[in-house]
Amino acid sequence: MRKEASIRGITMVFDEVGAGEAILLIHGQPFNRSMWDDQKEMLARNYRLIIPDLRGYGETGQGKDIILLDELALDLLHLLDHLSIKKAIVISLSMGGQIALEMYTWAPHLFKAIIFANTEARAENEAGYQNRIELSKRILSGGMEKFTNERIRHFMCTNTFTHKPEVVSRVEKMMKTTPAAGSSAVQRGRAERRDYTQLLEKIDFPVLIIVGDQDEFTPLESSAYIHQRIKGSTLAIIPDCGHISNMEQPEAFNKVISKFLSEQVGFQ
Repeated sequence: MRKEASIRGITMVFDEVGAGEAILLIHGQPFNRSMWDDQKEMLARNYRLIIPDLRGYGETGQGKDIILLDELALDLLHLLDHLSIKKAIVISLSMGGQIALEMYTWAPHLFKAIIFANTEARAENEAGYQNRIELSKRILSGGMEKFTNERIRHFMCTNTFTHKPEVVSRVEKMMKTTPAAGSSAVQRGRAERRDYTQLLEKIDFPVLIIVGDQDEFTPLESSAYIHQRIKGSTLAIIPDCGHISNMEQPEAFNKVISKFLSEQVGFQ
């Protein structure tokens, strides 16, 4: 069910479905809450799902010219408080994983478990920093349609483009309908993100790390880096998959997260 909440000066739009223990699903960039549609039905059988559009994305307002990850994290913490949720499992993808880590710096007591899909935990190097600054400018000047046409092939593997046109179409629609101002503001903010390496070593609850075997943006090395630093974490590699593992290979993704929730979190 679509809902709205007044959160830190903006109207945040989110879906709330199911009942039971809470799961917060955090989308990546430049997407929106619809990227989790392939997980909704399976998870809602046993959990209360909170699936927001982040600040500047989808139907949620922007409010700032530069949106830092800590802003996005605080939005979600306030949303959970608004919904009287004191403990949650977090499922995140790409930038969503970085936001989850930022949330952890503020409220470690909130977390029951985290699933990181296709995530990088380190800060940008100089080249990455400059690239995000330039992307921010190009998105603002050229718009999301141009950005999508130029960049979409980097988000998914060749197998997806060849055999799953419906997935490509969904991703393309999400990207092209993302507000350019919001995407630009978050690109600028992500350039400034901190290095979460030391934080990883403090995490003491169940963690699943998922990566596509052909992910260009956050390859296996990025996920292995996280896995090596979180004691007891689980690493799952999904074949024939790029950066958007939950959409490119939803059956495999759902199987992996269902097994993790059943065996390590124990709610199913």
